[in-house]
Amino acid sequence: DNHIVITWFWAAMERFTNEQRLRLLQFVTGTSSVPYEGFSALRGSTGPRKFCVEKWGKPNSLPRAHTCFNRLDLPPYPSPETLYEKLLLAVEETNTFGIE
Repeated sequence: DNHIVITWFWAAMERFTNEQRLRLLQFVTGTSSVPYEGFSALRGSTGPRKFCVEKWGKPNSLPRAHTCFNRLDLPPYPSPETLYEKLLLAVEETNTFGIE
């Protein structure tokens, strides 16, 4: 999907620190490390699964992750700054188990 929110997501990734990117990876995939072979080697619950970002939900929702599918659902936020703030909130305030 070429929705503007997807473009804004990648711009937000450029603003994130390396630690915040690792936390995002943990949030979306359940692991904070990239496979040695790269993102193409990510696995889901049923085998190889690429990292993907989908447009979903209402503008007041927080991002939603599906770790079994390496998928991040992003609502249609009204601005890049709103996306950045909501994504940062989701990544920084989410308690996860088994962080390495």
